[in-house]
Amino acid sequence: MSNENDSTPKDFCGLFGIYGNPEAADLTFLGLYALQHRGEEAAGIVTSNNRRLVAHVSPGLVSEVFSGPILETIKGDMSIGHVRYSTTGSSNSKNCQPMMVSIRGQQVAVAHNGNITNAPTLRKALDNSGAIFQTSMDSELLIHLLAKCDDEKFVDALCKSVVQLKGAFCLLVQTKDTIYAIRDPNGFRPFSLGKLWGSYVLSSETCALDLIEAEYVRDILPGEVLEISKNGLKSYFPFAKPKQLSHCIFEQIYFAKPDSNIFGFNVYETRKRLGRQLAKESPLNVDMVLPMPDSGNYAAIGYAQELGVPLELGMIRNHYVGRTFIEPSQIMREFGVKIKHNPVKDLVFGKKVVVVDDSIVRGNTAKIKIKSLRQAGAKEVHMRICCPPHKFSCYYGIDFPEKSKLIANNYKLEEIQKILELDSLAYLSYEGMLSCMKLPGENFCTACFSGEYPVEVDKELNKLSLELTQEGK
Repeated sequence: MSNENDSTPKDFCGLFGIYGNPEAADLTFLGLYALQHRGEEAAGIVTSNNRRLVAHVSPGLVSEVFSGPILETIKGDMSIGHVRYSTTGSSNSKNCQPMMVSIRGQQVAVAHNGNITNAPTLRKALDNSGAIFQTSMDSELLIHLLAKCDDEKFVDALCKSVVQLKGAFCLLVQTKDTIYAIRDPNGFRPFSLGKLWGSYVLSSETCALDLIEAEYVRDILPGEVLEISKNGLKSYFPFAKPKQLSHCIFEQIYFAKPDSNIFGFNVYETRKRLGRQLAKESPLNVDMVLPMPDSGNYAAIGYAQELGVPLELGMIRNHYVGRTFIEPSQIMREFGVKIKHNPVKDLVFGKKVVVVDDSIVRGNTAKIKIKSLRQAGAKEVHMRICCPPHKFSCYYGIDFPEKSKLIANNYKLEEIQKILELDSLAYLSYEGMLSCMKLPGENFCTACFSGEYPVEVDKELNKLSLELTQEGK
């Protein structure tokens, strides 16, 4: 994705849980490792031995947070885990998940992926009723809604609480003896159920099931509250049925790992189809196709295969770049990009090349990458993007910036091409993108391309809106 170092969409959050396995903590650690691409800011695991919950959460990568003997201190036969990239609330230790609290003497843990679009309104109402918030995350809203509910059965309180939430959300909720998996009625984010040695496994993506050798069973259904307890599985459907499903199409284009199956079909194959369709719509006479690693790799394969042009790994990615590279000046920002992606000079010198990437957001990073290819001696540099232009913000769990900061919202195609100093630039058409999906186009959320939002969004919603509310601003 040509947007790094721009405070634009990176990875957001990943969920993993397991019920009924004495190695729950270790398996959840492995599951979170497989989901690390969905969040690199923080990680956490809560376990239970059917008597009490034990948690360990901290900022950092999974391998950092659970280094040494930590896993030995949180043993249990059920657990939920979370990796975080903040789309609501800032990055600090208070905002790590899963969150663990006591509600009327009962321990409860909550982990969340997505964005609650009516969060500012709910937050104000709860503030006015005396709720005291400890974080700036929309995830905490569910805890306060549960605390206000006086239903005797926890599952009834949970169902009454989650129906007050709007937007895109997958949730794992854990008590001392039960795990609940919840998915919003539009089904924005992927959420899978698997089995391993008689245990039930829950994961944001199937790649984590594969890692621990669990068998995929089915997706958590849109609008489902799935209860997993000693009595097995029980499903509740408290939400009103929406007019249509709204699977996030950008999961297929960029976010999900290529070895995952989401929304019922494989990510790797989808991205190859996007590349093939892009080649049909915008062919070129070039010497080689260069993927922008790693997000452009799979579309580039399809693009090269369709054109019959060699695919070359002419941009080398450094996988050891830190997550908090400080860039105080334009010069240092440029070096930051070069550290992560560097061209192979002897390969591209004197050649006509086309760079294939998943998207252009602000364009700052893309410009530096193109400049590096020019400096390496490429004769021509073209660019092909395997989705339509991003012109609108996302409010459903992807940290796209305000639309005023999106390059495609401010400039025409020819202007973007000139800004990036390209010989040519083309995006995949909207219709072409939808033709590559194995579900009807109306089942996807494409708001970042079309501006048509399937779920109403609170006008005050932004990444730090709850933080501002908490500070009384």
